Amino acid sequence: MDKIAIRGVIQFFFLEGKTAKEIHERIFPTLGDSCPSYEAVRLWVNEFKRGRTSIEDAPRSGGPKTAVVPKIIDKVHDMVLADRRVKVRELAEAVGISTERVHFILHHELHMKKICARWVPRLLTPEQKRIRMTTSAECLEIFKKDSTDFLRRFVTMDETWIHHYTPETKQQSKQWTAPGEPTPKKAKTVPSAGKVMASVFWDAKGILLIDYLEKGKTITGDYYAALLDKLKTVIGEKRPGMAKKKVLFHHDNTPVHSSRVANQKLSDLKFQVLPHPPYSPDLAPSDYHLFPKLKTFLAGQKFQSNEDVMKCVNDYFEGLEENHFREGIKKFEKR
Repeated sequence: MDKIAIRGVIQFFFLEGKTAKEIHERIFPTLGDSCPSYEAVRLWVNEFKRGRTSIEDAPRSGGPKTAVVPKIIDKVHDMVLADRRVKVRELAEAVGISTERVHFILHHELHMKKICARWVPRLLTPEQKRIRMTTSAECLEIFKKDSTDFLRRFVTMDETWIHHYTPETKQQSKQWTAPGEPTPKKAKTVPSAGKVMASVFWDAKGILLIDYLEKGKTITGDYYAALLDKLKTVIGEKRPGMAKKKVLFHHDNTPVHSSRVANQKLSDLKFQVLPHPPYSPDLAPSDYHLFPKLKTFLAGQKFQSNEDVMKCVNDYFEGLEENHFREGIKKFEKR
C-alpha cells in the first residue's frame, strides 16, 4: 500500500470523527511494518483539521527536474573549472536555475565538493616537483629490489626542538559536558622559551642514538660529522648483524646535512645515502611518524631543566615496542 493510499485511509477515518490515536490503533494491525508512525498520523490529522483536502505532496521549492540537462550541467562545470571559488548563488544566477538545483548538479551529477586548501610549508616550483618525482622513484626502486634488506639496512635521522613546556593540543583538551553546561574554556599558551635540540637516529628496530644540544648552540658540519662517527660506533654495538652490510642512510637536505664536511664523513664511513627532495618533510620518517607522536606525548607536561626533558624523552622511546619503529619505516614505501 503506497503512501497516498494510506493518507486516504487516514482522511477517511478522520472524517468519521476518529482521533489520531484511534486511527493509528485501527490501521496498525492491518498494515504492520508498513504502517506510518503515530507522529505521521497525527501530522496528517492536524493538516485535515486546518482544512487541507489534498493527500498529494505539496509542490517543493527549487527548479524543476528538467533544469538538470546536459547543457546546464556542462555550463556549471565550465564555470567551476574557470573559478574554483565561485559561489553557488553566482552559479544559480548565471545559468538561471535555483540554488537547490545547482547543489544537485555539483554533488550528484559532477560529484564535486568544496573543501579548504591544505596548508603546506612551501609551494614547490615545477623543477622541485620534478626532482621530488625522480627522487621518489629512485627510493622506491631501491625498496622494491629487496624490501627485507631495505628495512634491515635503513637508518634515518632528523632534529627537533623539545620545549620545557609544550601546550596540549585541542584534541587533548576535550572534556565531557552535560546538557546545559557551558563550553569549557582554556587560555591560549605558547611553547616555553627553554628548549633543547634533539638529534634522533633510528631504524626499524628502535632508537640508535639521541644527541641533545642546549639552546644557544648550533649544529655545524663538524658537529654533525662527529655525530656520524658516534652513529657508526653505536651501530656496531647495537646491530652486530650490520657489520658486513652497507648502511642505507637517510636524512633531509638541510645545509648542515649537505655540507662538504658531512658529505666527506658519509663517504669515509661508506654509508649509502638515500636522496631526499627539497622541502619535503612528508617524506622524512621522523617528521611524518616519530616526532608527531612524541610531541603529543609531551604536550601539557612541564619540565624544570634540560635534564628532565632528556630523561622523559629517553624513557618515552625506551617504552615503545619495536613494531612502532618498523611501521614508521614501512610507511616510507607508500609515501
